[in-house]
Amino acid sequence: MTGGAMDRLPAAAVAAATEAEAAEEQDPLAADLPVPQVNEQRDLDPGRMQMLQGNPLLLPHSLQELLAKDTVQVALVPERKGLFLKHVEYEVSSQRFGASVSRRYNDFVVFHDLLLQKFPYRMVPALPPKKMLGADREFIEARRRALKRFINLVARHPPFSEDVVLKLFLSFSGPDVQSKLKESAQCMGDEFTNCKLATRAKDFLPADIQTQFAVSRELIRNVYNSFYKLRDRAERIASRAIDNAADLLIFGKELSALGSDTTPLPSWAALHSSTWGSLKQALKGLSVEFALLADKAAQQGKKEENDVVEKLNLFLDLLQSYKDLCERHEKGVLHKHQRALHKYSLMRRQMSAAVHGQQPEAVQQLESRIVEQESTIQTMELRHAFSLYCLHQETQLVHAHLPLTSHILGAFVNSQIQGHKEMSKVWDDLKPKLHCLFAGPNST
Repeated sequence: MTGGAMDRLPAAAVAAATEAEAAEEQDPLAADLPVPQVNEQRDLDPGRMQMLQGNPLLLPHSLQELLAKDTVQVALVPERKGLFLKHVEYEVSSQRFGASVSRRYNDFVVFHDLLLQKFPYRMVPALPPKKMLGADREFIEARRRALKRFINLVARHPPFSEDVVLKLFLSFSGPDVQSKLKESAQCMGDEFTNCKLATRAKDFLPADIQTQFAVSRELIRNVYNSFYKLRDRAERIASRAIDNAADLLIFGKELSALGSDTTPLPSWAALHSSTWGSLKQALKGLSVEFALLADKAAQQGKKEENDVVEKLNLFLDLLQSYKDLCERHEKGVLHKHQRALHKYSLMRRQMSAAVHGQQPEAVQQLESRIVEQESTIQTMELRHAFSLYCLHQETQLVHAHLPLTSHILGAFVNSQIQGHKEMSKVWDDLKPKLHCLFAGPNST
């Protein structure tokens, strides 16, 4: 029996193992989370850590290259009634694969679950919630937009974009796509088992990876909080434009109703009958301009919803998936690794007791179990390094999306310029009519 693995293990992690064991009893689901561990520090060769050209740790993709990978449209298919409930279907069209397929929400769920199984150390965006009953049009539209953001983030993610599961989801038009997806993932294992660099991942990690991880996580948390507030304000701006459109339309209709009033003037007002008649005629014609103003305001609101709010939501979805990945990384890693350390520590104590008690059979059994446990810990250490390797790349991917900020600001500015320009033209065309409206012997 060798104790080499135990000698290499961090003392702090061994000390925390008992606490982790207790936590597992309270949360058994945590045992199914990814397995690499977080706290261990390594003394690596500095020369090996240089970021040389060709280092597989580095992602060379720019935002333009990521966006060019694919554009996927998700449209609602007209409602089809099932035996008891109406089922919402989506037409999913991929520019890259030149395919258009019909998908239901449950198909997205199966696809999402397979991504998490195959890529536990990558940013897998969350799906919008499922609403069993009472799904109104507003909910269905919001979910369609969220599904579109989800599938575009996945289709543009470098490892996901090359996976057969994505190709099947976007191009398979046969029956029972869920079974086809599950069949394709059988006996495949996760990314760690299939990546040729998985066992060498630690060779590419910088020595200060833990510090980088902490700093990046804090930065992205702050960016997320700021963009969350920006999204809320952008939603309010777009909503106000749409509300303004409704108010302008009602304003114009009321002017038209005033101009169409047929109530006769009383005799004492007969002196001004001609003035009131011409005034009514002019008011009646103003409804056309106000209807046009309402249309321009509505167009601006919709444009800001699509070009500004949706881009902000897309970026927020990406940032949230990074936050979720960090949480999976920490909880799954710490829990399973500390559990393995605790189990190993118990075995060593049992071995010591068996040796002192002169129990040859127990010693032999424990020795075999300890060797097996050392192998488990070694695998977890490799997964830990690969998890950090993936996390480093995912952090780069988030930063590659940061230029979306300029795209969003550009869309917002252009929308405001175009909207105000078009509405200004209508107001200018309306002004001469207002001048004629008040023209008369007593006008100034």
